[in-house]
Amino acid sequence: MRIFTDERGVSCFEDLDVELMPGFATPPAEPLHTAQFLGGDGGTFWLGAPTNWKGDEPHPAPRRMIFITVRGEYEVTTSARAVRRFPVGSVLIVEDTTGEGHSTKIISSEDVIVFAVGLPPN
Repeated sequence: MRIFTDERGVSCFEDLDVELMPGFATPPAEPLHTAQFLGGDGGTFWLGAPTNWKGDEPHPAPRRMIFITVRGEYEVTTSARAVRRFPVGSVLIVEDTTGEGHSTKIISSEDVIVFAVGLPPN
């Protein structure tokens, strides 16, 4: 949903539909579904993972990002074996772009949708 001003100066709502397409992955993790946010510069985007997504093999992140969970819940296990859950409203800064990485498991009964913000490299 967006709010904008039309040619008469009147504020209006507009429904926005986004189609998530497969393709965002760091092997050996299965590709996630992704869509750019408002067709921007690639810095902000949506990520989606179905309940049966296979992210359980350790993998590093493809880039530094901030994840904001907007639907579903997932669990991340670090290579140090620490486990944390990320329900709706959670914010996660992902910076393990080298090394063994982490694994991810969808633990909700619904697909996960994350709003991601790309960060510059360290």
